[in-house]
Amino acid sequence: MDTKKPYVPPRLTVYDPKNVPEWIQLRVQLLRESLIDASGCTTVVDKDRKYVEVSEKFCKLVGYKAEELIGTPYDHLTVPNTAEILTTYNLLMQLGYMHGLWMLAHRTGYRILIRYEAWLRPDTNIQSNIEVVQTII
Repeated sequence: MDTKKPYVPPRLTVYDPKNVPEWIQLRVQLLRESLIDASGCTTVVDKDRKYVEVSEKFCKLVGYKAEELIGTPYDHLTVPNTAEILTTYNLLMQLGYMHGLWMLAHRTGYRILIRYEAWLRPDTNIQSNIEVVQTII
């Protein structure tokens, strides 16, 4: 007897635009607002990986105010929050420059795939330029 379970495709719920649940409307609205001109977001983090400067565009992208982010480790916005964060940080400190893709979490929980370019500044802080690649609600 075959114990393998049959494949069941995921169910997709299609809503009539007039009857979309309020929580979905809110998330879509937040997403649209955060992505308006989101390119050019910048951040600066210190040697402890805490934000010391954040641009207004970055704040809008992740749904936080600057005063909420300053002093917060960038690990808190990274998805998933793994040991790879420290490995990547240490590599950047050695090389002085790095670029790639990273996943951030918006305050409401949706995910934002970003492309970043980061470099070590003379004051030993790390500056990053960020642009959005894709968002996942």
